Amino acid sequence: MADYYQLAVEKREQTGISATKTLRKNGKIPANYYYKGEANVNLILDSKELFHALNSGNRIFEVELEGNTQYVMIKEMQYHPVTENVLHVDLMRVRRDVKMTISVPIHMEGDAIGVSEGGVLSQILTSIEVECLPTDVPEFISVDVTELEMNSSLTVADIVVTGEFTILADEDQAIAAIAPPKEEEEPVVEELEEGAEGEEGEEGAEGEEGVAAEEQAEGGEEKAEGKKDAAEDGSK
Repeated sequence: MADYYQLAVEKREQTGISATKTLRKNGKIPANYYYKGEANVNLILDSKELFHALNSGNRIFEVELEGNTQYVMIKEMQYHPVTENVLHVDLMRVRRDVKMTISVPIHMEGDAIGVSEGGVLSQILTSIEVECLPTDVPEFISVDVTELEMNSSLTVADIVVTGEFTILADEDQAIAAIAPPKEEEEPVVEELEEGAEGEEGEEGAEGEEGVAAEEQAEGGEEKAEGKKDAAEDGSK
């Protein structure tokens, strides 16, 4: 990477909640610049300038501090939980002659064979850590998925390294995969055997009625026999 985006910064003299609120109202963003073994420096960034820097495709930026040109990378950004506006930025100095570790986005390219067969392509790994000099940081790493078939996957080992960087991730880590589409399961409706239950209920009712009728009949017969015996005794 020969050219660097020149990120405009200015020293921040005032700190504290009130000062930072005023900065943000004026379209500015508080930032910190730091480097191992050196004191942190409070800075001010312009929100529009930061937006252009982030969309420049660069990962390393050039800044002017006290008359000296330094090279930095964005180590961390804090966002507002509702508006998602940038609230604070941490800039870490890097040296162009010292290798660094940085996370680089992965871009999938090509039309996978498995997709044409009806499969669904999933990107499992969206970024990957590499080690390189600041001058060799790639904008992104391309992964060709053209030959990816149904029920197959690509791993870190399949990445073709075309720049001066070393991939630090495990070679067996999956990057992308193609799987058959999930079939929508029809809801299982438990059908009540109304007919069987009804028949059982009717049979039960009929059975109970039958028993009651038999008992009533037996009782009637016993009474009739009792009357008959009494009549016979009377005639004697």
